Amino acid sequence: IIDLITIGNSPHQFDFSVSADELDLDEEAELKNYAKVIGVLTKHIAQTDVEGTIEAEIELECSRCLQKIDRKFEIPFDAAFVTAENYTSAKEAEVNAKDLDVSVFDGNEIDLTELVREQILLNLPEQIFCTEDCQGLCPKCGANRNLINCNCIEKEVDPRWSALKNLK
Repeated sequence: IIDLITIGNSPHQFDFSVSADELDLDEEAELKNYAKVIGVLTKHIAQTDVEGTIEAEIELECSRCLQKIDRKFEIPFDAAFVTAENYTSAKEAEVNAKDLDVSVFDGNEIDLTELVREQILLNLPEQIFCTEDCQGLCPKCGANRNLINCNCIEKEVDPRWSALKNLK
């Protein structure tokens, strides 16, 4: 938590770590140790700019076989914080691409923990594989095909096509 009154107008450098308990990531992603956050906060008249880098090692599940994978992430971020009175209150306002990185805050303190959580979740891949040629799970018995060959019969015909079988 950064107190905007005590930092003054000059750029303020920060360097802190966030634990897994503080971030509370989703079920499919788990922070291994701590997320290290390094950056600079610059206070302006109407807004406060925050830019920096998040370094974290995250445990994810393979999208095909559900095996745990450890990946290191280095996430650059650039965000702006404005007070509620400096943010538009119009019900119908045009949103620009720049406005997507703007957060509204109340008071004189900015909590960067939520920014760190948001940036990590936004930068997680939609699909991740333990290896490029991951064979996944067997749809019949659920065995991990990377570890064993279950020999389940895969020649089961869809019942909607079974009438065509007799046309030979």
